[in-house]
Amino acid sequence: MIKRFSCVLIFLSAFFLVGFSQSKDTSYFTDGRMISLTPVVVSKGLDVASFTRRVIDDTSFYKAFKNLRVLNYSMLNDVRMFDRKGRVEASMSSKTDQWASHSCRVTQWLNEETSGEYYKPNGECNYYTGELYSSLFFSRDTVCGESNVIKDIRLSIHGKTGLAKNKEQLKMLFFNPGKDIPGIPLMGNKVQMFDPEHSDLYDMIIDIQDYKGKAAYVFSSKAKEDLSFFKRDNIVIDEMITWFDYSTFEIMARNYKMSYNAGVYKFNVSMEVEIAKYGKYLYPSVIRYDGYWGVMTKGKERGLFTATIFEVH
Repeated sequence: MIKRFSCVLIFLSAFFLVGFSQSKDTSYFTDGRMISLTPVVVSKGLDVASFTRRVIDDTSFYKAFKNLRVLNYSMLNDVRMFDRKGRVEASMSSKTDQWASHSCRVTQWLNEETSGEYYKPNGECNYYTGELYSSLFFSRDTVCGESNVIKDIRLSIHGKTGLAKNKEQLKMLFFNPGKDIPGIPLMGNKVQMFDPEHSDLYDMIIDIQDYKGKAAYVFSSKAKEDLSFFKRDNIVIDEMITWFDYSTFEIMARNYKMSYNAGVYKFNVSMEVEIAKYGKYLYPSVIRYDGYWGVMTKGKERGLFTATIFEVH
């Protein structure tokens, strides 16, 4: 009986020790951040420190958008604006072609349908969400001097004021989430989700999943659910999930949610971006946006848009 009891104790001790060991093995501390690894990632022996630095220093997401300045492509555009009750009050849908050659590009409209007062009588968009969309994807006149070279990943608001400045700040959020954005009231370094001093605000996980039939590393960072009000106030990026090709580590997709409210400047948006490849060029093939943003001088507006890019050459 004593012998049997001893065997049971040994078995239970071994069981708990193995479980504890596995639990420890699925957490990795690097550069002041705690990263959780799923068992499948642990089994692959991923260089976690190197991979995490790749995620933090990634410029390929921004580069994919910059490549749109030098490629020829067709595009389906769908922009909808909502009233306070969630009803569509204006919309725009169109198909466009971009022609790019010798550092110049121009947009050709193949068709367009609008509803409500999407445009002002002078032809300008009645909504700054629509203005942002146009500035991202359209060029009504031929623009030259275009390049996909990344000169400054931080972008710049130098010399910009008013709506132009606000649009540039949103571009920074879209293209380079997690990095500092100047000029937004009271934001400070709240957007810097990878800063070690913010490490206790997020759950960061590395996993391996299937993404559209291909194996992918997935890096997810999500604000912890049990944060106090004051700690929650230090967060701008609520969640960000990025898929990287398992073999090449090239970015395949990114989803993120962001929110901020400083009275004079506020937004709550979600973005989904799918990345495709043409030759050596990565480019965003689908961009989905849903949310609102506003400044005190303009008020708040809610919009949704989907951009679908195809026939790239």
